[in-house]
Amino acid sequence: MSEHDWQRSSFCSGGGNNCVEVASLADEGGVALRESESPDIVLAASRDAMRALLLSVKASDAGQGRP
Repeated sequence: MSEHDWQRSSFCSGGGNNCVEVASLADEGGVALRESESPDIVLAASRDAMRALLLSVKASDAGQGRP
C-alpha cells in the first residue's frame, strides 16, 4: 500500500517515526491506517467502519475524563 498518498496526523511530534498515517483507498472506497514506525502493517476498512471505530474511540476517551 505504499503507492497511496499517506497523510500524517496533525498530532505527530516533530515529524518523527511515531506517527499515525491515513490514506484514502479510492479504488476500494475505503480508508487505510498505519503507524509510520511500522509502515508494512496496514489497517484497511470501509469509510463507515472507520467512522464507527473513531466514534467509539472518542466515546471511550470521553468516559475517561479526557478531552
